[in-house]
Amino acid sequence: MAADVVIVGAGIVGAACARALARAGARVTVLDRGAAAAATSAHGEGNLLVSDKGPGPELELAKLSLRRWVALADELADELGPRFPSVEHEVKGGLVVVTSADGLAGLRRFAEAQRASGVDAVEVTAEEARELEPDLASGVVGAVHYPQDAQLQPVAAAEALLASARRAGAEVRTGVEVTGPLLGADGALAGVVTSHGKVAADAVVVAAGPWSGEVAERLGSWIPVRPRRGMVLVTTPMPQRIRHKVYDGDYFAATQSAGAELQTSAVIESTRGGTVLIGSSREQVGFDERFRAEVPAEMARRAVAVFPFLARTPVMRSYLGFRPYMPDHLPVIGPDPARAGLWFATGHEGAGVGLAPATGDLLAAQLLGFEPPVDPRPYAADRRTLLDFRPLEIRS
Repeated sequence: MAADVVIVGAGIVGAACARALARAGARVTVLDRGAAAAATSAHGEGNLLVSDKGPGPELELAKLSLRRWVALADELADELGPRFPSVEHEVKGGLVVVTSADGLAGLRRFAEAQRASGVDAVEVTAEEARELEPDLASGVVGAVHYPQDAQLQPVAAAEALLASARRAGAEVRTGVEVTGPLLGADGALAGVVTSHGKVAADAVVVAAGPWSGEVAERLGSWIPVRPRRGMVLVTTPMPQRIRHKVYDGDYFAATQSAGAELQTSAVIESTRGGTVLIGSSREQVGFDERFRAEVPAEMARRAVAVFPFLARTPVMRSYLGFRPYMPDHLPVIGPDPARAGLWFATGHEGAGVGLAPATGDLLAAQLLGFEPPVDPRPYAADRRTLLDFRPLEIRS
């Protein structure tokens, strides 16, 4: 059916929702108070991963999205032509390394559970790991290779999805801030009020990343999204010496932690331009953008423990951004249970780039009444694992 849909947020998740909805026949308007793909999407590494996800709903969404990105990379290139920048999709594979017997035992258990859920997780010896990555530190005692892991350029990908959505009739308006709800005569949500006037719609989708909680509140609702800050270091260009996405065994624990304190793990990969991206850090400090030297110092220390040659490699810049953290580590994709016409596609934390295609498909299917590609219930806004975080005044 035709529908007028406003999407709040022009990052990669909002862009994927816009494309899916527009190509299914909806009349879509995307609003962003800043530039398109300029916030969270511009401050990540472009990871498309199954290696960091245990069995469960997030992994199911990731497996679907990995398949979708393979097709999307070709679809977008064909549709937009050679003059549009490539999304730089590369199935480079991931390598998770450990430096202790206990770490190896834990990694084996994790990989075994993933294999039972359809992930290609290949245990390799220390010697085999060095065949994959010759510059690995001597202390690495074993690893698991994930051939399905991939990477792309997140800003180029978001811009390509938005360009495709425009070709399907969507309108993208930047520099427009949502300030409140547009209510119909019956008090129901009928669109949004913005800094540039009113925009009527049958449905409003909040896809504003870590700012989704603020937008939801402005629209008379609630969602427990909080910002989780992360930093990435970028080296000077060099001949490529790192062939995969390589990270240490602490990365999964950091992604699943609920702690607000600083957590770091080694996450290292090369780009097509010859730079090396070094992550990662996680901390909950609100939207504080102040530089703290101890964060990149700890990240660098952990990276050198995996690839010692990096100790002699200059870092030319760093950047930080905010991920949309959810307390149960799952995104919300679906309708608001209390406000008809309000929908969410947010809370992906550091996996938004990887999960964007499946998120767009799932959101569009629910909103337009199609068969969903995966069971939508684990991503519902009123799921049991979020009930304890709801303010007392709005708990059912």
